Amino acid sequence: MSVRFELPDELSASAPPEARGLARDEVRLLVAAPSGVHHTVFASLGDHLRAGDLLVVNTSGTLPAAVDAVRAGRPVAVHFATALDDGTWVVELRGPGGPLLDGRPGERVELPAGASLTLLAPVAPGAARLWRAQVSVPVPGLLAAAGRPIRYGYVPRAWPLSDYQTVFAREPGSAEMPSAARPFTTALVTRLVTDGVLFAPLLLHTGVSSPEAGEPPQAERFRVPAATAALVSWVRSRGGRVIAVGTTAARALESAVADGEVRAAEGWTDLVLGPDRPAAVVDGIVTGLHAPDASHLLLLEAVAGRELVQRAYDAAVQRRYLWHEFGDVSLLLRR
Repeated sequence: MSVRFELPDELSASAPPEARGLARDEVRLLVAAPSGVHHTVFASLGDHLRAGDLLVVNTSGTLPAAVDAVRAGRPVAVHFATALDDGTWVVELRGPGGPLLDGRPGERVELPAGASLTLLAPVAPGAARLWRAQVSVPVPGLLAAAGRPIRYGYVPRAWPLSDYQTVFAREPGSAEMPSAARPFTTALVTRLVTDGVLFAPLLLHTGVSSPEAGEPPQAERFRVPAATAALVSWVRSRGGRVIAVGTTAARALESAVADGEVRAAEGWTDLVLGPDRPAAVVDGIVTGLHAPDASHLLLLEAVAGRELVQRAYDAAVQRRYLWHEFGDVSLLLRR
């Protein structure tokens, strides 16, 4: 049985912490390890790390992936999730109440400035939420001209794209922010490096989140550089801990494991970490707080174990931590 908890609506962060008078690294940090659960602020992350630990970070940047559109004369939003190798895109059509599930092959949706997209086929047989679509214009230019960050109902007003970028963002490509890294600041990274904590980059472009209970993650594009793979092996050989910053970093890193070691790798990953596939090289994870029944919870269990994750979430609800991309953060350590 997976982690279970009830999330009160008022614990969903409705705005960036800066709007609440906090710096990025002043959000709360819950640290859960076999020794117990501790409560602090993210700026004190270094107090729970050791010289020689390795933080693996995702350098993907967030796209302004939501675009207003017109479908059969009615306004809708299109969420551009993933660019595919053949030039088509995975898209989601959304109305005021959520995903629109009545798409049809060949259906045309009007986009700004005379552009359009045509639905080709559902991404997965029997699924109705995500579609492969042909777009009449280059999508990067469309998003630059008419896009905005994807946001959901718990964030009632729009915020600029800069609020959805992390300090590590270098290569745009994520439909939604790899938000576990949002609380990092340049000053905090500098302090950690000075204290002997190591950093290594990789890339995973996130698709749209899964609103359906129990829906598994979609395939995502990733890249683990040779230098990162080598550094992971070096740290592990000397007893250091490999800590993924975010579920995206954990998925990418574990997708590059072969014969118990991380190798340089790139392409598409459909890896689903969980009870049937525990983490092989990730010893801990910095992560936001995920909604009940989200597939991310199984990934956290794959890293830290169900009992520890359950204790962490029980404590987060009791202490009224804030959820989602603008909320508080946890550090889960299995050793």
